[in-house]
Amino acid sequence: MENTYLGLVLAPLAGAIIAGLFGKQVGRAGAHWVTILGVGISFILSVLVFKHHVFDGGATYNETVYTWMVSDGITFQIGFLVDQLTALMICVVTFVSLMVHIYTIGYMHDDPGYQRFFSYIALFTFSMLMLVMSNNFMQLFFGWEAVGLVSYLLIGFWFKKDTAIYANLKAFLVNRVGDFGFLLGIAAVLMYFGSLNYADVFALAPSLKDSTVEVFPGTEWSLMTMVCILLFIGAMGKSAQVPLHVWLPDSMEGPTPISALIHAATMVTAGVFMVARMSPLYEYSETALGFVMVIGAITAFFMGLVGIVQNDIKRVVAYSTLSQLGYMMVAAGASAYAAAIFHLMTHAFFKALLFLAAGSVIIAMHHKQDIREMGGLKKYMPITYWTSLFGSLALIGFPGTSGFFSKDAIIEAVHASSVPGADIAYWAVLLGVFITALYSFRMFFLVFHGKERMDHHTKEHLHETPWVVTGPLMLLAIPSLIIGYLTVESVLFGDYFKDAIFVLPEHNVLAKIGENYTSEIGFVLHGMMAPPFWLAMGGLFTAWFIYMKKPEIADNIKNNMQWIYKLLDKKYFADEFNEAFFAGGSRGIGRLLWRNGDIRIIDGLMVNGSANSIGWLSSVVRHVQTGYLYHYAFVMIVGLMLLLGWHLF
Repeated sequence: MENTYLGLVLAPLAGAIIAGLFGKQVGRAGAHWVTILGVGISFILSVLVFKHHVFDGGATYNETVYTWMVSDGITFQIGFLVDQLTALMICVVTFVSLMVHIYTIGYMHDDPGYQRFFSYIALFTFSMLMLVMSNNFMQLFFGWEAVGLVSYLLIGFWFKKDTAIYANLKAFLVNRVGDFGFLLGIAAVLMYFGSLNYADVFALAPSLKDSTVEVFPGTEWSLMTMVCILLFIGAMGKSAQVPLHVWLPDSMEGPTPISALIHAATMVTAGVFMVARMSPLYEYSETALGFVMVIGAITAFFMGLVGIVQNDIKRVVAYSTLSQLGYMMVAAGASAYAAAIFHLMTHAFFKALLFLAAGSVIIAMHHKQDIREMGGLKKYMPITYWTSLFGSLALIGFPGTSGFFSKDAIIEAVHASSVPGADIAYWAVLLGVFITALYSFRMFFLVFHGKERMDHHTKEHLHETPWVVTGPLMLLAIPSLIIGYLTVESVLFGDYFKDAIFVLPEHNVLAKIGENYTSEIGFVLHGMMAPPFWLAMGGLFTAWFIYMKKPEIADNIKNNMQWIYKLLDKKYFADEFNEAFFAGGSRGIGRLLWRNGDIRIIDGLMVNGSANSIGWLSSVVRHVQTGYLYHYAFVMIVGLMLLLGWHLF
């Protein structure tokens, strides 16, 4: 199988290299065909890998492909760990990426950077595959940084736009903060475990679970807690958790296909995957699990609230992603790693669908993105309408859709958890269901229903988008509706992850929930009597009533509660705080160092000071140069006497 794994990873890389370096030679059509072929090969091989490991019962593959360097007994390797978790991830990544590649043909049709864009998204796919298939921390870090680099290039793809350049710089800097913690975590693993190989580290975890480290003199910390929190700081940046979430909404400045790719199946889910992969470490630190859960709960609830006041169609979906990532982290904190990965999978399909549907609307609206200037698009764009409806229903967890199974499982898992912070997290994710339904169907109703608010020119040219756009929407709508129903029993309550994820018996909340599981239909019927269903329906009805029947209510709320609206509209002033404190503070420190270090010490004292000193000394010494011979003879005699005195005494 090694050749299969290599082909799976290298096919998108080959496409990226050809489209990127030989774009002029292969042309626009050649660029999209070679990258689609590369990702298509990866998807087919992913399906074969999934069949081998899941249906045929193939053993876990954990082998080194290439040894890069050996230094002081530490081995730096490139290798693959392929098990059920990896098989699921590569299928999701390659399928969504393939849909995005096809969709891009229509969306980027007239863009001058066509070949460059296809090269970047194929490289993005390669980077994510390297990340999820790695069997060691070095390769994990390579994939981690590679997706960060390519996301930087893609967010700022339209480099002539100042907002795009600001957004990609913001993403780069915020992720560097998280990656600093991530790198410290990997360094701690190497220092205390003596290896970067997953298998070695996980095998040593039980023997080191009670170990402590003295980070500061006189203060002992749990080794596991320190390592897990440092690794999670990296996940906070990559998966956009509060307070390192600020880059993700601004990433909308990139073209819509990359928004779908970043938000759905790649970069932002890397942190969730990493926590699940590191379950043998996290299970030995309830403090770290509680930290993960609380951060996830804060992100899920408060980022959902911000989505209610957004008017840019892509930003509404972006804040939805932030909130759903919070749900995944809450599940991981509750030790329900299978539920986190299950929601990662279902979310990948319906979130990619929603982003690509938003892009379809943007194309039809001549690149207008304000939902207040839309309305009544249902009759002009029937395919986009129905696929958006399916994606929105999956997002709010409507019974039977994929999101219903994964979201309800998370809420039940948190309710059953005894990890510190579980009570707060439960109410956050439960109330988040109402908020999700409210902002999702606010957008849906304002875009597709009600009166038409676009200008006359836009209205005259409204029509459904071409098949390269609508085709991926229909293909993504299918798993958005049925994938949860087909996989809930095996992934959540079966032994699907038995060799890939480690959970201590006292933390196994999914096993506790699974005791009452009867069937998929039983799950649906039980869910329709539970609070999340009624909250979701309440949010949907509220959105319909306020924005379709009584739109003046929204204006009254906005006018009467200006301070709340402003707080949400300004995203809790996080950007302003970062700009004033971190960016402003950095500039202030820079000015201080410039004035005192550069001007006063370097220029003033060292450069100009030495020049002035020499000038002063020269002005004193020149008085000795009188031009009279007897003065020089006198000085020579005095000097000779001084030398003689020095020699004698």
